Amino acid sequence: MTIAQKRATSPKLENKFLSGLQKQIPELIPPAIALFIFLAIWQVFSWTPGATLPGPIQVIQDTRILILYPFYDKGGTDKGLFWQIWASLQRVAISYTLAAIVGIGLGVLIGVNKTMSKALDPLFQLLRTVPPLAWVPISLAALRQNEPAALFVIFITAIWPILINTAVGVTQIPQDYNNVAKVLQLSKKEYFLNILIPSALPYIFTGLRIAIGLAWLAIIAAEIVMSGIVGIGFFIWDAYQNNNVSEVILALVYIGVVGLILDKMMAALQNWILPAEQK
Repeated sequence: MTIAQKRATSPKLENKFLSGLQKQIPELIPPAIALFIFLAIWQVFSWTPGATLPGPIQVIQDTRILILYPFYDKGGTDKGLFWQIWASLQRVAISYTLAAIVGIGLGVLIGVNKTMSKALDPLFQLLRTVPPLAWVPISLAALRQNEPAALFVIFITAIWPILINTAVGVTQIPQDYNNVAKVLQLSKKEYFLNILIPSALPYIFTGLRIAIGLAWLAIIAAEIVMSGIVGIGFFIWDAYQNNNVSEVILALVYIGVVGLILDKMMAALQNWILPAEQK
C-alpha cells in the first residue's frame, strides 16, 4: 500500500471509530448518571450523624496507596490488589474449567439416558442447594489444605448450572433432528458432533454464563474463611480484622468490576460461537 493510499484510508478508519464512539455515548449516559446519583446519595448518608461507613471520598483518601500501587509485592500475603485478584482468578480458572468439563459430560450422559437421569437427578438437586460456605468445612476436613479445599469449593459450586442446563439442552433436541439421524444412519460420533452438541449449545452457554458468576462468588466466600492464602477474599477478611473498612469497600468494587468483566467475556464468547438463529 502506498503512502497516498494509507492517507486515504486513515480518515475512513478515524470516521468509523468516531461514529462508533458516538453510537456508544447514548448507551453510556444513563448508567453514568445512575452511578453518579448512587455515589452522591452514599456520600450524603456518610455525612449524617452516627454514620459508621465511610463515603466514597473517604474511601479514596484511605485507599489511595492501594489504588495507585496495585502491583506491589512485599512477600507473603502482603501484596497489591492486582496480585490478590490474579490469585483468585487463577483458582477460578482451574476449578471452572474442571466444572465445565465434568458438568457438560455428566449433563450429556443424563440427558441421553433416562435411567441415569432418574437415578442421579434427586442427588444433584439436593447437592446444588448447598451454599458455598457450607462446603468449606467439609473440603477442609477431607483435603486438609487450604488451596485444594478452595479449588473444590469453586468446582462444586460452579458445576450444577452447567450440568443441569446441558441435560435440559440435550432433552430439548427436536424430534425431527433425531428422525433425520436415524434415516441417515449417523454413527454415535456423528450424531454427537453434528446434532447433539450444536442443538444443546445455547443451553450449555446459559449454564456456563451462570456458573462463571457463581464461581467468582464462591472463591470470595472460600478465601474469606481460609486464612493465609493470597486472594481477594482473604484480603477482605484481613482488612476487616484490622478495621480497615475503606479497604473492604474498595475490594468490593474490584470484585464487582471483575465479575462484570467475566460475564461480558462469556457473553462475547457465546455471541462469537453460536449462530445468529440460535441466540
